[in-house]
Amino acid sequence: MAYEHRRAAASIRVLDAAGNPVANQKLRLEQTNHEFWFGCGAFDAVVYANGGKDDPFWRERVEKWLGLFNYGTLPFYWGRYEPQEGKPAFESLMNAARFLTGRGATVKGHPLCWHTVCADWLMQYDDKTILDKQLERIHRDVTAFAGLIDVWDVINEVVIMPEFDRYDNAVTRICKRYGRVTLVKEVFDAAKAANPNALLLINDFNLSERYAALIRDCLDAGAPIGAIGLQTHQHQGYMGAEKLGEVLRRFEGFGLPLHFTENTLVSGHLMPGHIVDLNDYQVPEWPTTPEGEARQAREWEEMLRLLFDHPRVEAVTGWDFADGAWLGAPSGLVAKDNRVKPAYRALEKLIRGEWRTVCDITTDAEGRAAVSGFKGAYALSDGARKGTLRLSDDGEVAEVVIR
Repeated sequence: MAYEHRRAAASIRVLDAAGNPVANQKLRLEQTNHEFWFGCGAFDAVVYANGGKDDPFWRERVEKWLGLFNYGTLPFYWGRYEPQEGKPAFESLMNAARFLTGRGATVKGHPLCWHTVCADWLMQYDDKTILDKQLERIHRDVTAFAGLIDVWDVINEVVIMPEFDRYDNAVTRICKRYGRVTLVKEVFDAAKAANPNALLLINDFNLSERYAALIRDCLDAGAPIGAIGLQTHQHQGYMGAEKLGEVLRRFEGFGLPLHFTENTLVSGHLMPGHIVDLNDYQVPEWPTTPEGEARQAREWEEMLRLLFDHPRVEAVTGWDFADGAWLGAPSGLVAKDNRVKPAYRALEKLIRGEWRTVCDITTDAEGRAAVSGFKGAYALSDGARKGTLRLSDDGEVAEVVIR
């Protein structure tokens, strides 16, 4: 059976509120959430949760996001999150995190340490003080959001970090001073100490052997890396199954979960191939087109099928939910006016259709039944009463109370 590693089976015993078996009863089993993290950038949730709830435009956009995804990335870019030292935008991010988790989504914070969008006020300090403040920032935010955000991109784009020369910044300074591996170890240790239960990612767009070698060195040094983040911003064209397979083979051997953290496929013209830094491509308008939207839908479906089929992949995140976000690209699953694009429907067909289990089961005289389906959370109902269960690894008999 396809995607067998994404499925689980269990024996259950269904009881009523008084503890009596629900015998010889036909019941509806309906999946309510996936164990796999189908994700997208959730930056719009910050707007919605901080004054946009009464705006039909933002309400529509967020509801469409929630109609597809169970995993969202929120922005913690230090230079924007804390433009003045000691005055972080704590409340706005907390509101967004509470909103998303309240609607059943898992939330990731991105990123805790990065040389880009760094806090300018750090530049007044010496290297040791910069490192101390970086670790203090990690402890403060990871501690404050624990229980709401338990997944973090701890450090972003370390391969290029000490070589970055477009402008001076505090994080590149300390990366040069202490080295990649030492910096990675320090920031991961700080995040782990702040929230021992958090899933901590290293994240990069450089998917070459240099990144693999860096991960190997960091693990050898004892950095508590919990998952490997892999970015695929494909503004210059879809990488294709062959290249995707190469990336998977390069990183699967670490035995860690693989998270495709930032994925972009455009529905307009492609960025010219000679552009090295994607940020250098600045055009006054980058429209979506019908032909591009059809292409984007095909590519997203193929890519998601390939990644969902791989046993090491735990999460896939589209970067822009709506067109016109990063670089002004037509990279969203909805257009600027919230019109649903074909790529949205293609993913909906998979996430809410083909890969979602909905079926009927019938209990025996003792209220027992066998259940199986895609891993995740379920509701079990006889039409009037409802209970919940979770399918994860294949399990023994579990009791489910419907009331």
